[in-house]
Amino acid sequence: MCQGSGAGSTVAFQSSDAPTEASLGPAQSFELRPALERARRLLAGLDQGYEAHRRGMADLLERLDAGRFHLAVLGQFKRGKSTLLNALLGEPLLPTSVVPLTAIPTFICPGAVTEARVVYLADGAPAETFRGDAAALPAFLARFVTEEANPKNRLGVSHVEVSHPAPILRKGVVLIDTPGIGSTFRHNTEATLNFLPQCDAAMFLVSADPPVTEVEIAFLKQVRSKVARLFFILNKVDYLSDAERRVALEFLQRALREHAGIGEDVPVFCVSARQGLQARQSAAATLWAESGMARVEAHLVDFLASEKAKALHEALSRKAADTLSDALMRLRLGIRSLQMPLDELQERLGVFERRLTDVERERVAASDLLAGDQRRMHEFLEEHAEALRKNARAYLEGIVKETLAKGDPQAVGEQEVGEALAEAIPGFFEHHMGEMTRLFDKKTSDVLRPHQQRADGLIESIRRTAAELFDIPYHAPESRGAFEMVRQPYWVTHKWSATLSPIPPTLVDKLVPARVRVRRVAKRLTEQIGDLVIPNVENLRWATYQSLDQTFLRFGRTLDERLTDTIAATHGAIQAALARRKEHAEATADELARLEATAAELAEIQRALGKA
Repeated sequence: MCQGSGAGSTVAFQSSDAPTEASLGPAQSFELRPALERARRLLAGLDQGYEAHRRGMADLLERLDAGRFHLAVLGQFKRGKSTLLNALLGEPLLPTSVVPLTAIPTFICPGAVTEARVVYLADGAPAETFRGDAAALPAFLARFVTEEANPKNRLGVSHVEVSHPAPILRKGVVLIDTPGIGSTFRHNTEATLNFLPQCDAAMFLVSADPPVTEVEIAFLKQVRSKVARLFFILNKVDYLSDAERRVALEFLQRALREHAGIGEDVPVFCVSARQGLQARQSAAATLWAESGMARVEAHLVDFLASEKAKALHEALSRKAADTLSDALMRLRLGIRSLQMPLDELQERLGVFERRLTDVERERVAASDLLAGDQRRMHEFLEEHAEALRKNARAYLEGIVKETLAKGDPQAVGEQEVGEALAEAIPGFFEHHMGEMTRLFDKKTSDVLRPHQQRADGLIESIRRTAAELFDIPYHAPESRGAFEMVRQPYWVTHKWSATLSPIPPTLVDKLVPARVRVRRVAKRLTEQIGDLVIPNVENLRWATYQSLDQTFLRFGRTLDERLTDTIAATHGAIQAALARRKEHAEATADELARLEATAAELAEIQRALGKA
């Protein structure tokens, strides 16, 4: 159902039905923040053994502040993506161009003033910055993100970051302007597909001239499985009569349903981004509503941002409750150790230390198994890279043959072949980069999951043994997954090697028949294909190799840290209490009272977080 724009549009639900960020998000943050702050203050009053718990609370507060909703705007060239974003921002910040954008995404983030950073691919290259009059920003950005000013990204730009004080951004939204799909540059489409899984939602922009094309339908089929939430904008409806608008909307919904598998429950918003921008610039509230942009902002941004805030609130509440569970176990072990007769305490400590000796043997065995799986992942990568080399060679040789077959045998030119390869290579390797990323993400998760479960079992056994020995409450925390692949930020643009070394025609080429000349040129070009395949595949192989090693390293380190923290929270607490009793027996009563009061307050916070 179209979430209307002006007369003749049907509205499926009113904007007041959806909770906004102002009514939902801040209220939740207000409830969680005091709890985290209070817990951090209580933990600050305890000894050095609680440093990890204090850091954990500080990290959760930081994540609460940094939570952002990433909303990508997708669409074919000249559908009005930049105008739509400019309307949401309230002024014409992003350039509109008569030629496609190059394969460079623009990230629009909240900021006190209007600024921009152009980040380059080359390591160590200083970012180019913009500060000043916002009216000059479109011209500045156009130098880097348009194909006209930066053809085929010859400047080597990775991505662009724009900061702006727009109200919509202050609500925790990051807007992402993506390269136009379906242009003559296939790698634009592939690059967009590769970072979509990292976005929270995407708005797909079509317009009434025509409502949707075959290229857009083909792209949508790939998008559906890569983005959590997808919404549609039918732009430029101000050029249509009411009857034409209804026909365009029905055609679009039918095409989405029959050809892209998009259900009727996915909203379509009818808008005029052009009118929306005019409304914002002239502060015309009525025109803003009539343009349809008010509903886009309310439903696709405010609601989704607050929905993410709610999910973030729930996730952080669970993590905070687990952190407090660890702290409470240490605290209760300390209290129980101070209460217990000294000889009984020493006896139970001995039993616990024998269990820790067994745990250490199991940890060493687990470390050896992890190293073996890391070697096997390296072997799998080498096999995959070799298969990709063969696939790439066959594909590029096919490009050579196809291009030569189309040309004039009397005037065979290597320049045409080089241009065809330069056009084909970015799209081919960008596509395989996405495929390789998905393959190794899944395989790495499958390989590391048993190690995670083994580590969880070891940690639980330590906690349970301590709880049973000292008769204190036991709570099994969530498994803390640690097997996400470590890789560069998803918006990093890749630079592919796509240039052949020109070989001038020989005297023999000029004398032999045309058919023979074509074969000779084809052979020379085919021999050069390896010079294109090897560096491009190696770029993929090496990036994946580094990601694998960093992932396994971080995974192993995280598990060791968890095990160390668990031992410190149990064995360390008992040892610390034993030392205090031997050195300061007279202070035990006062210490007990203070610790019991702190434990009671922390337990109260934990219960509240569990209900959040």
